[in-house]
Amino acid sequence: MFLMKRLITHILLLILTCSAFASTEKLNYVVTYKWGIIQKDAGDVEIYTTPHGNGYELKLIAKTKPWADHIYKVRDTLVSITEKQRYRPLNYTYIAHEKNRFRKDLINFSYSGNNVTAHAEKVREDKKGNIKNSSAVLEASGPTYDMLSVYFFIRDLDYANMKPGENTNATIISGTKKENLEVKFLGKERVKLSDKSEHDAWHITFKFTQQEGKKSSDDINCWISDDDRHIPLLIIGNLPIGQVRVNYLANP
Repeated sequence: MFLMKRLITHILLLILTCSAFASTEKLNYVVTYKWGIIQKDAGDVEIYTTPHGNGYELKLIAKTKPWADHIYKVRDTLVSITEKQRYRPLNYTYIAHEKNRFRKDLINFSYSGNNVTAHAEKVREDKKGNIKNSSAVLEASGPTYDMLSVYFFIRDLDYANMKPGENTNATIISGTKKENLEVKFLGKERVKLSDKSEHDAWHITFKFTQQEGKKSSDDINCWISDDDRHIPLLIIGNLPIGQVRVNYLANP
């Protein structure tokens, strides 16, 4: 169950990959579970991008469908405030109500040259309803993001000038831990969405690994529109049984 939840969390957050988007943007997605001929919509995601001072505010709202609530109810809200230049995160908030349990992450970022310091606080509710708090000061260098702002970075990559097999890396800070994200470019492909529409897209994969090198989830495939908006069109992640697919809804 932990690996399944971890994969679904990564997929929901991967939806946020963004680039040369309008300063105000709303994206809608449907999350579908697929196993053989079985295919059922399991959740909805809305993403808002709005100007905030000299940067941006991102907000993601995710919720499961009523039938899926009986299996694993999800009501998540994530907010990230970033600088405009390089999309560097300033602060990040993650509030989750999952399977009747509460969790919250707060992260504040500061910078000194190429070095990054993150002051992170984590609130968790255990199975008995007790609240536990923890905190950490994390340091990194180079491209460093939270689980939302990293996708400004991803959608901003110059895929037209990348070669198949080329990798790009970044450090992700979530909760009170660090992860490495490896983005591999696979080339240009034609992709079909659930509404039967077809699009030219850049095919990339994501690999999340923990500090000790252990993978956080199986690799995730993503197809990003080859226009100047770089909208994630389709995201697929494998589960122990079946797949989770996330389809962009042009006309929700």
